[in-house]
Amino acid sequence: MSRYRLLPSPDQQLVLRDHCGHARFIWNLAVEQHQHWHPGRRGAPGYLEQCRQLTAARAEYPWLAAGSQMVQQQALRDFAQALKAFFDPQNPAGRPSWRKAGRDEGFRIVGRRGRQWDVRRLSRKTGEVWIPKVGWVRFRWSRPVPPGVKSYRVTMDRAGRWHVAFAAIPEPILAPLNGEVVGIDRGVAVSAALSTGELLHVPGLTARERTRIRRLERKLARAKRGSKRRKQVRLAIARLRARETDRRKDWAEKTSTAIARRFDVIRVEDLQIRNMTRSARGTRENPGRNVVTKAGLNREILASGWGLLVRRLKEKAPGRVEKIKPVFTSQRCSACGYVDGKSRESQARFACTACGFACNADVNAARNIAAGHVVTARGGLRDTGPVNREPQLLAS
Repeated sequence: MSRYRLLPSPDQQLVLRDHCGHARFIWNLAVEQHQHWHPGRRGAPGYLEQCRQLTAARAEYPWLAAGSQMVQQQALRDFAQALKAFFDPQNPAGRPSWRKAGRDEGFRIVGRRGRQWDVRRLSRKTGEVWIPKVGWVRFRWSRPVPPGVKSYRVTMDRAGRWHVAFAAIPEPILAPLNGEVVGIDRGVAVSAALSTGELLHVPGLTARERTRIRRLERKLARAKRGSKRRKQVRLAIARLRARETDRRKDWAEKTSTAIARRFDVIRVEDLQIRNMTRSARGTRENPGRNVVTKAGLNREILASGWGLLVRRLKEKAPGRVEKIKPVFTSQRCSACGYVDGKSRESQARFACTACGFACNADVNAARNIAAGHVVTARGGLRDTGPVNREPQLLAS
C-alpha cells in the first residue's frame, strides 16, 4: 500500500466523515447478522443477499441514499473477504468484529482509474484524487502513484489526520549477491543489534514530549466524560501518540530497506511477541505478580517495533529472511562457543568465563543468530537450517 497524506477542505471533511459513518454502519449490520446465527438457525445472508438488502434500505432511508452506493457496497465486500479469511484454514484470521466511531474511520473505493476515480498531479508536491460525492481532494505528492492501481482506501486516524492509500504491491528489493549474512538481535534498551556491531534505536518521544503527555493524561483523568474539554485533551494525546507511531514506522521502513540492500541472508530470532506481551494481571481468584512492571515491559517491547521490523524485512526481501530459535543465544560465546549464564555480566556487557572474550551482549547474541545455530541445554550446537525456502530474487 502506498499511503499519502490527504488534505481535504472543511466542507470535504464533512462528506468524508459521512462516508466513514455509512461504511461503519453497514459493516456493523453485517456483523450483527452473522452474530445472530447459531446452529439450527437459517444461515446468515451472503454478499449478494446483503447487497439486495442494502438497495431496499437505501430506498427506505433518505440519509443512507444520500451517501455513496460504492462506499456502502465495498463495506459489504470487505466484510465478505474478512469472513472468508476467518474460515480459511491455511491462513486463519480473526473473526470480523464491531467497528467503533473515532477508532475505525475509513472506506474503500474500487474501480478503473479514469472512470470510477482518477488521480492527477498539480505541482511538485501536490496531487488530487477524485472521491465520489466529494470531488477532487488534494494530497501530498511525496512519491509517484504506482501504476495499475484498481482501488484505494481513505482513512482518518485518532489524531484527525486523513490519508489515502493506493492498493499496489511494491517490487521486492533484489539481493546484493555479496554472500554476506547478518544476524539481528531485538531488545528493549537496543531496539536492534546487528552482528556487524551496529546498535540501532527506535526514535521515540523526546523528554519534553513525554512530560507533556503525562500532564495531558492527568488532565484527561480530571475531565468530565462527554465534555468538550475532554475531547480536546484526547485529541492532543492522540497527536503525540501518532507522532511516536510515525517515527517508529519511518525507522522500520528505512532500517529494513538498508538491511535488505546490504545482505543476502537475514537471520532473526523466532520470537512469539504476542505471548511475550501478554498481560500478567491474571484473574480475581489467581492474581498475577509484578503486574505494573510487566505492563511497562510490554509497552517497551511494543514501542521497539520488533514485529514491524521483521514483517517489513520479509516483505522487502522474500525468501531471504530466516528465523532462528533464540534458545541460549544470549549465553553462548560467539568466539569459542562456551555456554554459561554467568558470562552475561549485565544487560549490555558479555564476558566469556572460558576464553575471556568480551563485547556488547546484544552484538554477541546477534553473532550467534547470524551463525544459524541453536544452542542446546547441554551446550552442544544444532544447525537449524533456513525456515523460508522461497526462491530468492537475485540481481541481474
